[in-house]
Amino acid sequence: MRQSSLFRPALLRLAAAAVLAIGCLASTAASAQTPVRKFPTTQLNIGIHLIKAEVAQSEAEREQGLMFRDKMGDNEGMLFLFGQPAGVCMWMKNTLIPLSVAFMDEKGVIINIEEMKEQTLDSHCAKRAAVYALEMNKGWFKQKNIKPGAKIEGLPQ
Repeated sequence: MRQSSLFRPALLRLAAAAVLAIGCLASTAASAQTPVRKFPTTQLNIGIHLIKAEVAQSEAEREQGLMFRDKMGDNEGMLFLFGQPAGVCMWMKNTLIPLSVAFMDEKGVIINIEEMKEQTLDSHCAKRAAVYALEMNKGWFKQKNIKPGAKIEGLPQ
């Protein structure tokens, strides 16, 4: 059976329309992405290691955290301030990079360190009341041989 000559142009027009529609959807999705918000920074140190940490203080800033970031520098991180000792947990909703988090007490002493998989809703919690949490690229603390009991200096009060 032979196709009619009218069928081919109609099929080509349909294919071209589909390609155009897909391109428009991709463009709309890219422009609809949440813009990455940067926070003020502070310098922290753990022994000889210097860290440039963005600071998330308000509830809205802590909720945003490192969401939608696709990379972070080697010695960069995000410091979360909770104001007073509390039971705190972190998650990785809309967080595209794997992270490690260190929970600290009011003196900056690390309580525990947790490894977090990107884009999960798993809770990663301090083992006791914490005042600070510091997120770094996954494995950063282990690579630097930093363990619970180490003290982070330069924390905002």
